[in-house]
Amino acid sequence: MKQVLKAFVGRQHYIALVNMYRHYPEWRDNVLRYLTGGGHYPYNIKVKTPAGMICPTLYSHHDLLTVNEIFCRLDYFASDDIKTIVDLGSNIGISALYFLTRNTASKCYLYEPDLRNVEKLRKNLVGFEDRYHLSVKAVSYEDGEVEFGIEATGRYGGIGLKTGKHIRVDCVHINGVMESILEKEERIDILKIDTEGVETETVNAIGVKHLSRIKKIYLEANPTYELRPELFKQMQYGSVCQLVNRNI
Repeated sequence: MKQVLKAFVGRQHYIALVNMYRHYPEWRDNVLRYLTGGGHYPYNIKVKTPAGMICPTLYSHHDLLTVNEIFCRLDYFASDDIKTIVDLGSNIGISALYFLTRNTASKCYLYEPDLRNVEKLRKNLVGFEDRYHLSVKAVSYEDGEVEFGIEATGRYGGIGLKTGKHIRVDCVHINGVMESILEKEERIDILKIDTEGVETETVNAIGVKHLSRIKKIYLEANPTYELRPELFKQMQYGSVCQLVNRNI
């Protein structure tokens, strides 16, 4: 309920409301679901995209919040000419669907360590198998096996979080990820980081030679200081910190 009440404060939420009408064929039902938390799940939501209609499967009201944040509030806005996206914390594939439906040529490198989410992600990305590469791993500022807190929805898990239940997952250093991708790609158009707690540390750990080839970074954080100001202009859009490369 607290998240819904916040929907009446901030420009980004009015953008979301307009886009719910534009992008949801069944917008009345989806607005009601969003506001009340009601409705039965699993639920196949219809969303209009530049690539046509998609119908990802949602498993709880929390997944509807994710769809709304990405497709309607435009938390990770992507232009229609994006080519290469790196998505850290891919959850059930909603952000990947957004990036993959901006055009017919974009490619996503996805990282998601929770096997429960991975199964749902693969189902939601049926038809896009040749345009994404999935690594079942966490990414942060360290290498090795880490404790990963999990909870029922799959949306709020993260490294070191005390959720009452945890799993052990493989974690790779962000620089290793960047190096392996930039060996194949000219640049990264969007690096999206939603890792529930280690976002700023991960950005701070990226080597300068890699940063210079990243156009935009979106991270779920509200830092109190400038991140990598030598290369990036920084803005805050709701809960998302946006870093835009000054030189690309």
